[in-house]
Amino acid sequence: MSRIGKAPIALTAGVTVTVSAENVVTVKGPKGELQQAVDRDIIIEQEDGNLLVKRPSDQKRHKALHGLYRSLLNNMVVGVTEGYKIQQELVGVGYRATNTGNTLDLVLGYSHHYVFQLPEEIKVTTTAEKGKNPTIILESNDKQLIGQVAAKIRSLRTPEPYKGKGIKFVGEVLRRKAGKSASKK
Repeated sequence: MSRIGKAPIALTAGVTVTVSAENVVTVKGPKGELQQAVDRDIIIEQEDGNLLVKRPSDQKRHKALHGLYRSLLNNMVVGVTEGYKIQQELVGVGYRATNTGNTLDLVLGYSHHYVFQLPEEIKVTTTAEKGKNPTIILESNDKQLIGQVAAKIRSLRTPEPYKGKGIKFVGEVLRRKAGKSASKK
């Protein structure tokens, strides 16, 4: 059996889980509500404060879906209780980030600005302190959505390996290259 799939999902106080007849799981909590359509073969049960994900057989397809849906449901429960936060920093001379509401305006060394409209489920804040790199902070209860948006923002200017200029996640370690050798014999 899948080690991830057989682990129960602990439901904290204030979290309610409902499963519809079409196997659509709805998780409600203090930070919002999320929905996920689950394959018809996967069985979802709620027992004494835990959510259990079971599979009907040991077919390869069922084994693959078992751990997947358990992880997705666990991410939903964590999202509606604690939420997710991703921080990105802009490394480079003249790189700036500002936001007005859910519109993110990025200056990344190109001849034009990037104006990025974020979904309303994501809350964005930007900081620019003197002596530090500008930072973009994304907060949401949906792990899939926040990860996708963060990857899209990073793809606008991925960090290059020589000087490390670009948009990187806070705490990310970049693989650096030495560059040209200055000495010729």
